[in-house]
Amino acid sequence: MRVTNAPASRERRRRRLERAKGFYGARSKLFRTATEAVDRALRLSTVHRKLKKRDFRQLWIARVNAAARAEGISYSKFIAGLIKAGVTLNRKSLSEIAIQDPAGFKTLVDIAKKA
Repeated sequence: MRVTNAPASRERRRRRLERAKGFYGARSKLFRTATEAVDRALRLSTVHRKLKKRDFRQLWIARVNAAARAEGISYSKFIAGLIKAGVTLNRKSLSEIAIQDPAGFKTLVDIAKKA
């Protein structure tokens, strides 16, 4: 009699295909293709978690730069002025202030210009 370990194999395949749900075409249907697609997706998810941080910082800097230039100061001079004045706000909060509270951002620009 041949032992196939069928229940465990079937469960392993089911789990792998479940992870490939939503992938296009054979990548969600065929076991081997799905396995390769899932392995790649897991590998890239690590890389992309790191890249997401970079992308968001870039976005915040672009927003702060646009708001600072509207107030007549470049981004680098604005940040340098804030550092000299001892203001310790990160780029994310600066960008939120620029969007939500333009008057508050103008105050920060004045502080940076004085410093």
